[in-house]
Amino acid sequence: VSWHLLLSWGLRREVLNFVAYAFAPVTLVTPLGALAVIVSAVLSSVLLGEALNLIGKLGCFLCIIGSVLLVIHAPQEKEVTSLQELTVKLLEPGFLVYAILVFLAAFVLIVIFAPRFGQTHILVYISICSLLGAFTVASAKGLIIVLTSWILKLNFNLNVLFVSRLTHDLNRILFVSYFQVNYLNKSLDIFNTQMVYPIYYVFFTSVVLCTSIILFQEWSSMSPIAVVTTVGSFMVIVVGVAMLNLFRDSTVRIQPKHFKEEDKYGLIENMMIESLPPMGEEGPRVFIIS
Repeated sequence: VSWHLLLSWGLRREVLNFVAYAFAPVTLVTPLGALAVIVSAVLSSVLLGEALNLIGKLGCFLCIIGSVLLVIHAPQEKEVTSLQELTVKLLEPGFLVYAILVFLAAFVLIVIFAPRFGQTHILVYISICSLLGAFTVASAKGLIIVLTSWILKLNFNLNVLFVSRLTHDLNRILFVSYFQVNYLNKSLDIFNTQMVYPIYYVFFTSVVLCTSIILFQEWSSMSPIAVVTTVGSFMVIVVGVAMLNLFRDSTVRIQPKHFKEEDKYGLIENMMIESLPPMGEEGPRVFIIS
């Protein structure tokens, strides 16, 4: 029953995470995925009986603090409510150059580095997953825009929803998520999960943030203080996720040391006995301490 609850909760989480792109900027939604780590840790502790040590609890606390700061200083997203506006943003030179560079980097990693170093270097498969995530998250955001504009405008014309060329392109790009999950599973099969997840979270979130900044220009209206605070909040979340995963099996306890009076006097007595010189033939010596 516990496993079924966890799996059903994970499925609902992914669906809600997909829907969240319709109501909040990608810069806000993606880093807040760390909150799922906290819920998973709590559910594992309650339902599966897994222990959550002191460092893990401190990591959860840091994730919560970073998430609160991130929500407070979240950027104001420029509204994209139609396929035409989304098409214009996708065809901007800056994003096209970025998309080509990301695609070439992922292609080189898949063709050259993955067959040679994928089994020994943890960063190879994780880098592929993260780079492919730049396209999957952007396509998910685009499909949500299509669905919301279709529903809110009460334009229930299926031709607009399914025949649009951009919609088909976004669906094809979203299919890339299959390969993304495939390489993530390879990484989890080879390397330790406690190492894979924090590295993947940092890489994937960083790539998605860069994609969001370039495509949707979410940070253009932010002040320098808000930008610094947002980056700092993300770093706090990263530290919390690392502490929660990397030190999960560590045993850290805070126990005060209690010194008994008899132990103190026994220690002084032993020191006095050890400091006495050896007994000679002339008889015992008397020491007077005043």
